[in-house]
Amino acid sequence: MNLLIFDLDGTLIDSKIDLVHSVNAARRLMKLPPISEELVSSYVGNGAPVLMRRALGPEASEADVQRALEYFLGYYREHMLDNTRLYAGVQEALDRLHHAGSHMAVLTNKPVRFSRELVNGLGLGRHFFQVYGGNSFEQKKPDPIGVETLLRESGIARERTIMVGDSGVDIRTARNANIRACGVTYGFQPEGFAEDPPDLMIDDMNELADYVLTKLG
Repeated sequence: MNLLIFDLDGTLIDSKIDLVHSVNAARRLMKLPPISEELVSSYVGNGAPVLMRRALGPEASEADVQRALEYFLGYYREHMLDNTRLYAGVQEALDRLHHAGSHMAVLTNKPVRFSRELVNGLGLGRHFFQVYGGNSFEQKKPDPIGVETLLRESGIARERTIMVGDSGVDIRTARNANIRACGVTYGFQPEGFAEDPPDLMIDDMNELADYVLTKLG
């Protein structure tokens, strides 16, 4: 694999606590009680508007969702690095892949401004030639537009490209773009792999580095 495309939340970074705090801050604004970490995690993966719609429930009006979303985004921007950390093995694996000359990019449904601030704030910026978010294109994952753009920008063949993520959304993105898919077992939504099985499953990002570097060798 010469091009590796990574999801962000639940794949490279454990952002669960900061997302939970931000979602529940928005729920407080709307006079709603807090919801659990597990429930918030199950809502992540399709972008901030969908996250807030799910967090408020079907009875919320569109105006309520927009008000809560605006508050959520402001709160999250202030607090998104309070507790968020890289998963174990991520730094070492990315260092190894970068040193070996792999092209790497981030493709997430999180807003691109936040995504780039997180990548840079956690010291990963030098590893990626591009970071795209959920508002970088007209469509979010699992639409393949982000992968297709990265293929064009990198000039790397489709058959030498892999998408790495923690949910069925990432696997469907890979399938829609006709590239390989790698699932991480430690993320937010590994249960999604039952319906959308990846080509490769890993418990630690260094397993992916081993796989890629063996193939390159």
